Amino acid sequence: MKNLGSVIARIGSKRLPFKNLLPYRGVPLVLHAVRRLIGCGHFDEVVLSTDSELIARTCLGEKVKILKRPSELATDEVASIPVFQHIVEHFPCDIHVNYNCNFPECPDEVFLEAIRRCSDQGESLSDPFAVWAQSKKCLENYGNPFEITAPVFKAKNIYPLDIHTMEDLLETHKYHQGNYSWK
Repeated sequence: MKNLGSVIARIGSKRLPFKNLLPYRGVPLVLHAVRRLIGCGHFDEVVLSTDSELIARTCLGEKVKILKRPSELATDEVASIPVFQHIVEHFPCDIHVNYNCNFPECPDEVFLEAIRRCSDQGESLSDPFAVWAQSKKCLENYGNPFEITAPVFKAKNIYPLDIHTMEDLLETHKYHQGNYSWK
């Protein structure tokens, strides 16, 4: 059974420009996510799907495969499923697991639980929505990509704030770094 981990990161965030390149604990969010997937040891390969050479170059030197995302899959209007299908088309696997770098704190056991549930049910999604897994068959036969069919499981120890603004990123830092007197 081949497990593939992925991070999808566009350059064009409208709410927080260059979000995926902003630092979390001194490391760009996208690089942090790639390292989490590689470091957990649950994946045969890890892929970064991006439309940006800058994002790709930020992750060079890691044990990650870079997949250039075509422009038609890099807009705000595109659901995640077609991007996942593009990844699996180029990197065949039995189970695909995407880690959303907007949730920089995610314990290894969430990846394992997503894989386990996906093996049993064909798809799984953590709550908060940091980890989303699909079997090869599920991705091949996915219906409307805007209607998520994944059974959801409650995941512990994922900080629930989905980073989309500078305030979200700052709040996530504050929560995980503790008190700091900014005067």
